[in-house]
Amino acid sequence: MKPIQLCTLVVAAALLAGCASRGQRAPVVEHSKSAKNKAVSVETAHKKVSREKDWRPQVHIVQKGDTMFSIAFNYGLDYHELAELNGIQDPGVIQIGQQIRLFPGSATSAIRPAAAVDSKPIGPPVREQPRLAKYAYSEAAVAQIEKVQEQAQPAAKPEAKPEPKPKPEAKADKDTDNSEDEALEWSMPAKGKLIGEFSEAANRKGIDIAGQLGQPVTASAPGKVVYSGSGLRGYGKLVIIKHNKTYLSAYAHNDQVLVKEGQNVTRGQKIAEMGNTDADRVKLHFEVRRFGKPVDPAKYLSLGKS
Repeated sequence: MKPIQLCTLVVAAALLAGCASRGQRAPVVEHSKSAKNKAVSVETAHKKVSREKDWRPQVHIVQKGDTMFSIAFNYGLDYHELAELNGIQDPGVIQIGQQIRLFPGSATSAIRPAAAVDSKPIGPPVREQPRLAKYAYSEAAVAQIEKVQEQAQPAAKPEAKPEPKPKPEAKADKDTDNSEDEALEWSMPAKGKLIGEFSEAANRKGIDIAGQLGQPVTASAPGKVVYSGSGLRGYGKLVIIKHNKTYLSAYAHNDQVLVKEGQNVTRGQKIAEMGNTDADRVKLHFEVRRFGKPVDPAKYLSLGKS
Protein backbone atom coordinates (compact mmCIF):
# COMPACT_ATOMS: atom_id res chain seq x y z
CA MET A 1 0.00 0.00 0.00
CA LYS A 2 1.31 3.40 -0.92
CA PRO A 3 2.23 5.86 1.88
CA ILE A 4 -0.31 8.43 0.67
CA GLN A 5 -3.18 5.92 0.74
CA LEU A 6 -2.11 4.71 4.19
CA CYS A 7 -2.08 8.28 5.52
CA THR A 8 -5.55 8.93 4.11
CA LEU A 9 -6.95 5.83 5.84
CA VAL A 10 -5.41 6.84 9.15
CA VAL A 11 -6.93 10.33 8.99
CA ALA A 12 -10.38 8.96 8.11
CA ALA A 13 -10.25 6.48 10.98
CA ALA A 14 -9.28 9.26 13.37
CA LEU A 15 -12.23 11.39 12.27
CA LEU A 16 -14.69 8.52 12.72
CA ALA A 17 -13.29 7.79 16.19
CA GLY A 18 -13.70 11.45 17.14
CA CYS A 19 -17.34 11.48 16.08
CA ALA A 20 -18.04 8.32 18.06
CA SER A 21 -16.35 9.70 21.16
CA ARG A 22 -18.50 12.84 21.03
CA GLY A 23 -21.63 10.64 20.93
CA GLN A 24 -23.41 12.63 18.22
CA ARG A 25 -26.93 11.36 17.54
CA ALA A 26 -29.60 12.17 15.04
CA PRO A 27 -32.14 14.59 16.56
CA VAL A 28 -34.98 12.06 16.30
CA VAL A 29 -35.56 11.96 20.06
CA GLU A 30 -35.61 15.74 20.31
CA HIS A 31 -38.30 16.00 17.66
CA SER A 32 -40.31 13.33 19.44
CA LYS A 33 -40.16 15.24 22.76
CA SER A 34 -41.10 18.50 21.05
CA ALA A 35 -44.14 16.91 19.42
CA LYS A 36 -45.21 15.35 22.72
CA ASN A 37 -44.89 18.65 24.59
CA LYS A 38 -46.86 20.39 21.87
CA ALA A 39 -49.66 17.83 22.12
CA VAL A 40 -49.81 18.23 25.91
CA SER A 41 -49.97 22.02 25.63
CA VAL A 42 -52.81 21.83 23.07
CA GLU A 43 -54.73 19.44 25.31
CA THR A 44 -54.26 21.74 28.32
CA ALA A 45 -55.42 24.76 26.33
CA HIS A 46 -58.49 22.84 25.19
CA LYS A 47 -59.38 21.99 28.78
CA LYS A 48 -59.05 25.63 29.83
CA VAL A 49 -61.33 26.76 27.02
CA SER A 50 -63.93 24.11 27.88
CA ARG A 51 -64.08 25.25 31.54
CA GLU A 52 -66.13 28.44 31.28
CA LYS A 53 -66.14 30.59 34.37
CA ASP A 54 -69.23 31.15 36.45
CA TRP A 55 -70.66 34.45 35.19
CA ARG A 56 -73.22 34.93 37.97
CA PRO A 57 -73.04 37.95 40.32
CA GLN A 58 -73.23 37.68 44.10
CA VAL A 59 -76.41 39.78 44.34
CA HIS A 60 -79.46 40.33 42.11
CA ILE A 61 -81.51 43.54 42.25
CA VAL A 62 -85.19 42.78 41.68
CA GLN A 63 -86.50 44.36 38.47
CA LYS A 64 -90.05 44.85 37.22
CA GLY A 65 -91.48 41.49 36.18
CA ASP A 66 -89.08 39.43 38.29
CA THR A 67 -90.35 36.60 40.46
CA MET A 68 -88.41 34.39 42.83
CA PHE A 69 -89.03 31.53 40.39
CA SER A 70 -87.64 33.41 37.39
CA ILE A 71 -84.63 34.70 39.34
CA ALA A 72 -83.72 31.19 40.46
CA PHE A 73 -84.26 29.80 36.93
CA ASN A 74 -82.11 32.48 35.28
CA TYR A 75 -79.22 31.83 37.67
CA GLY A 76 -79.53 28.03 37.72
CA LEU A 77 -80.63 27.83 41.37
CA ASP A 78 -83.31 26.22 43.52
CA TYR A 79 -85.87 28.89 44.47
CA HIS A 80 -86.53 27.18 47.82
CA GLU A 81 -82.87 27.52 48.79
CA LEU A 82 -82.76 31.07 47.42
CA ALA A 83 -85.74 32.14 49.51
CA GLU A 84 -84.29 30.51 52.63
CA LEU A 85 -80.92 32.19 52.07
CA ASN A 86 -82.62 35.60 51.96
CA GLY A 87 -85.02 34.95 54.83
CA ILE A 88 -88.06 35.23 52.54
CA GLN A 89 -91.06 33.44 54.03
CA ASP A 90 -93.29 33.72 50.94
CA PRO A 91 -91.36 33.28 47.65
CA GLY A 92 -94.30 34.87 45.83
CA VAL A 93 -93.73 38.23 47.53
CA ILE A 94 -90.70 40.29 46.53
CA GLN A 95 -90.34 44.01 45.77
CA ILE A 96 -88.69 46.00 43.00
CA GLY A 97 -85.26 47.15 44.12
CA GLN A 98 -84.95 44.39 46.70
CA GLN A 99 -81.50 42.84 46.93
CA ILE A 100 -81.48 39.06 46.56
CA ARG A 101 -78.32 37.24 47.62
CA LEU A 102 -77.53 34.43 45.24
CA PHE A 103 -74.84 32.77 47.35
CA PRO A 104 -73.90 32.67 51.04
CA GLY A 105 -70.62 34.12 52.27
CA SER A 106 -69.04 37.43 51.32
CA ALA A 107 -72.11 38.49 49.39
CA THR A 108 -73.58 39.62 52.69
CA SER A 109 -71.30 42.64 52.63
CA ALA A 110 -72.85 43.73 49.35
CA ILE A 111 -76.34 44.03 50.79
CA ARG A 112 -75.59 44.84 54.39
CA PRO A 113 -77.26 48.12 55.37
CA ALA A 114 -74.91 51.00 56.11
CA ALA A 115 -73.67 50.83 59.67
CA ALA A 116 -75.18 53.47 61.90
CA VAL A 117 -72.76 56.05 63.26
CA ASP A 118 -72.15 55.39 66.94
CA SER A 119 -73.64 58.24 68.95
CA LYS A 120 -71.65 59.06 72.08
CA PRO A 121 -73.14 61.01 74.98
CA ILE A 122 -71.95 64.56 75.06
CA GLY A 123 -70.28 65.37 78.38
CA PRO A 124 -70.43 68.69 80.21
CA PRO A 125 -68.79 71.56 78.32
CA VAL A 126 -65.14 72.14 79.08
CA ARG A 127 -64.30 75.63 80.30
CA GLU A 128 -61.23 76.71 78.42
CA GLN A 129 -60.78 80.11 80.13
CA PRO A 130 -60.51 80.58 83.90
CA ARG A 131 -63.25 82.58 85.56
CA LEU A 132 -61.98 85.83 87.15
CA ALA A 133 -63.57 87.40 90.18
CA LYS A 134 -62.50 90.22 92.52
CA TYR A 135 -63.51 90.22 96.14
CA ALA A 136 -62.45 92.21 99.28
CA TYR A 137 -60.12 90.14 101.47
CA SER A 138 -61.94 88.02 104.00
CA GLU A 139 -62.22 84.38 104.93
CA ALA A 140 -65.58 84.22 103.18
CA ALA A 141 -64.06 85.74 100.00
CA VAL A 142 -61.20 83.20 100.01
CA ALA A 143 -63.73 80.35 100.30
CA GLN A 144 -65.75 81.82 97.43
CA ILE A 145 -62.66 82.08 95.20
CA GLU A 146 -61.68 78.46 95.93
CA LYS A 147 -65.19 77.37 95.00
CA VAL A 148 -65.00 79.25 91.68
CA GLN A 149 -61.64 77.65 90.83
CA GLU A 150 -62.97 74.15 91.54
CA GLN A 151 -65.84 74.78 89.11
CA ALA A 152 -63.34 75.93 86.45
CA GLN A 153 -61.45 72.59 86.48
CA PRO A 154 -62.02 70.64 83.18
CA ALA A 155 -64.16 67.56 83.39
CA ALA A 156 -62.24 64.30 83.31
CA LYS A 157 -62.54 62.55 79.96
CA PRO A 158 -63.86 58.99 80.11
CA GLU A 159 -61.37 56.31 79.18
CA ALA A 160 -61.69 55.40 75.53
CA LYS A 161 -62.58 51.77 75.08
CA PRO A 162 -60.79 49.96 72.27
CA GLU A 163 -63.03 49.46 69.27
CA PRO A 164 -63.85 45.82 68.60
CA LYS A 165 -61.97 44.39 65.65
CA PRO A 166 -64.22 43.58 62.68
CA LYS A 167 -64.76 39.92 62.09
CA PRO A 168 -63.16 38.58 58.94
CA GLU A 169 -65.59 38.19 56.07
CA ALA A 170 -66.61 34.64 55.32
CA LYS A 171 -65.42 33.38 51.98
CA ALA A 172 -68.05 33.20 49.29
CA ASP A 173 -69.58 29.76 48.93
CA LYS A 174 -70.43 30.36 45.34
CA ASP A 175 -71.19 27.44 43.04
CA THR A 176 -68.19 28.16 40.86
CA ASP A 177 -66.86 25.67 38.35
CA ASN A 178 -63.57 25.13 40.20
CA SER A 179 -64.11 21.39 40.19
CA GLU A 180 -65.72 19.64 37.28
CA ASP A 181 -69.14 18.12 37.87
CA GLU A 182 -69.51 14.44 37.15
CA ALA A 183 -70.16 13.86 33.47
CA LEU A 184 -73.86 13.66 32.65
CA GLU A 185 -75.34 11.21 30.18
CA TRP A 186 -78.18 12.95 28.35
CA SER A 187 -81.09 11.47 26.41
CA MET A 188 -83.93 12.89 24.31
CA PRO A 189 -86.80 14.16 26.50
CA ALA A 190 -89.49 13.16 23.97
CA LYS A 191 -90.00 11.54 20.59
CA GLY A 192 -91.13 13.68 17.70
CA LYS A 193 -90.19 16.08 14.94
CA LEU A 194 -87.82 18.92 15.72
CA ILE A 195 -89.75 22.08 14.81
CA GLY A 196 -87.68 24.72 16.57
CA GLU A 197 -83.92 25.03 17.05
CA PHE A 198 -81.84 26.94 19.57
CA SER A 199 -80.74 30.40 18.45
CA GLU A 200 -78.97 32.88 20.70
CA ALA A 201 -79.33 35.63 18.09
CA ALA A 202 -83.10 35.10 17.80
CA ASN A 203 -83.52 34.64 21.58
CA ARG A 204 -84.73 31.06 21.14
CA LYS A 205 -83.55 29.53 24.39
CA GLY A 206 -84.16 25.87 23.60
CA ILE A 207 -85.64 23.43 21.11
CA ASP A 208 -89.25 22.53 20.29
CA ILE A 209 -90.37 18.95 19.65
CA ALA A 210 -93.79 18.32 18.11
CA GLY A 211 -95.87 15.41 19.39
CA GLN A 212 -99.27 14.15 20.45
CA LEU A 213 -101.36 15.24 23.41
CA GLY A 214 -100.51 13.06 26.41
CA GLN A 215 -97.27 11.76 24.90
CA PRO A 216 -94.60 10.90 27.54
CA VAL A 217 -92.04 13.52 28.51
CA THR A 218 -88.98 12.05 30.22
CA ALA A 219 -86.09 13.43 32.27
CA SER A 220 -83.13 14.01 29.98
CA ALA A 221 -80.64 13.39 32.81
CA PRO A 222 -80.85 12.42 36.50
CA GLY A 223 -81.40 15.12 39.10
CA LYS A 224 -83.77 16.83 41.51
CA VAL A 225 -87.03 18.58 40.61
CA VAL A 226 -86.62 22.19 41.77
CA TYR A 227 -89.75 23.60 40.14
CA SER A 228 -93.13 22.26 39.11
CA GLY A 229 -95.88 24.71 38.26
CA SER A 230 -97.16 27.50 36.02
CA GLY A 231 -95.48 30.52 37.58
CA LEU A 232 -93.16 31.43 34.69
CA ARG A 233 -94.91 33.33 31.94
CA GLY A 234 -94.61 31.78 28.49
CA TYR A 235 -93.77 28.26 29.69
CA GLY A 236 -97.18 26.90 30.63
CA LYS A 237 -97.01 23.90 32.95
CA LEU A 238 -93.28 23.65 33.56
CA VAL A 239 -90.87 21.19 35.17
CA ILE A 240 -87.28 22.21 36.03
CA ILE A 241 -84.67 19.63 37.03
CA LYS A 242 -81.37 20.56 38.65
CA HIS A 243 -78.75 17.99 37.67
CA ASN A 244 -75.70 19.31 39.55
CA LYS A 245 -74.03 22.61 40.45
CA THR A 246 -73.81 23.56 36.80
CA TYR A 247 -76.77 22.27 34.80
CA LEU A 248 -80.56 22.62 34.77
CA SER A 249 -83.03 21.34 32.23
CA ALA A 250 -86.55 22.67 31.63
CA TYR A 251 -89.65 20.98 30.14
CA ALA A 252 -92.47 23.37 29.15
CA HIS A 253 -96.07 23.40 27.82
CA ASN A 254 -96.98 20.10 29.50
CA ASP A 255 -100.58 18.94 29.77
CA GLN A 256 -99.99 16.99 33.00
CA VAL A 257 -97.07 17.15 35.42
CA LEU A 258 -96.27 13.89 37.20
CA VAL A 259 -93.50 14.91 39.62
CA LYS A 260 -93.28 17.15 42.68
CA GLU A 261 -90.71 19.68 43.82
CA GLY A 262 -87.91 18.09 45.79
CA GLN A 263 -88.36 14.72 44.09
CA ASN A 264 -85.29 12.94 42.70
CA VAL A 265 -85.66 11.52 39.19
CA THR A 266 -83.59 9.25 36.97
CA ARG A 267 -82.69 9.64 33.32
CA GLY A 268 -85.56 8.44 31.13
CA GLN A 269 -88.14 8.62 33.94
CA LYS A 270 -91.55 9.92 32.85
CA ILE A 271 -92.08 13.31 34.46
CA ALA A 272 -94.96 14.80 32.43
CA GLU A 273 -97.30 14.42 29.48
CA MET A 274 -96.96 16.62 26.42
CA GLY A 275 -99.50 19.40 25.97
CA ASN A 276 -100.07 22.90 24.65
CA THR A 277 -100.38 25.02 27.80
CA ASP A 278 -99.34 28.59 26.94
CA ALA A 279 -98.47 27.43 23.40
CA ASP A 280 -100.08 27.49 19.94
CA ARG A 281 -99.80 23.73 19.41
CA VAL A 282 -98.97 20.49 21.19
CA LYS A 283 -95.20 20.42 21.69
CA LEU A 284 -92.41 20.14 24.21
CA HIS A 285 -90.15 23.14 24.68
CA PHE A 286 -86.87 21.85 26.13
CA GLU A 287 -83.97 23.89 27.50
CA VAL A 288 -80.53 23.11 28.91
CA ARG A 289 -79.05 25.81 31.12
CA ARG A 290 -75.46 26.13 32.31
CA PHE A 291 -75.20 28.34 35.43
CA GLY A 292 -78.70 29.51 34.44
CA LYS A 293 -77.62 30.62 30.96
CA PRO A 294 -79.37 28.85 28.05
CA VAL A 295 -77.04 26.71 25.92
CA ASP A 296 -77.68 24.75 22.75
CA PRO A 297 -79.18 21.32 23.58
CA ALA A 298 -77.60 20.01 20.38
CA LYS A 299 -74.29 19.95 22.30
CA TYR A 300 -75.73 17.25 24.56
CA LEU A 301 -78.33 15.45 22.46
CA SER A 302 -78.41 13.70 19.10
CA LEU A 303 -81.13 15.72 17.40
CA GLY A 304 -83.01 14.37 14.39
CA LYS A 305 -84.86 16.89 12.20
CA SER A 306 -87.49 14.51 10.94
